[in-house]
Amino acid sequence: MALKDINIIYKALSDETRLKLLKLLEGGELCVCDLVAAFDTVQPKISFHLSVLKEAGLIRDRKEGKWSFYSITNDDLFKRFLVYSTIEHIDDLEIEEERKRLNRFLEEKKIIKRELRRCKC
Repeated sequence: MALKDINIIYKALSDETRLKLLKLLEGGELCVCDLVAAFDTVQPKISFHLSVLKEAGLIRDRKEGKWSFYSITNDDLFKRFLVYSTIEHIDDLEIEEERKRLNRFLEEKKIIKRELRRCKC
């Protein structure tokens, strides 16, 4: 791996928001809208941070229609080890508010989906 690539990785890991994003993604794949709700911010800000993490090869995306889903990459052992060894040192209290907002949003999404399935209109 080139020095330039390693520099890009460490720059991606040097931001608190990106570290929090990775910590939330530790639980599995999430949609951009889930992350926007978790951070209670605007979509372009989250998308910017996700693009930095993706450029560094730390996360991958998957498109489903108009939705984009993100998860931690499993393709590169070094990057995977680096991500997980970093986020394991982030105390859950550091992302407590984001996790609460995310869980609330995911629960609301479930309720809406359940209601739409029952709708006979």
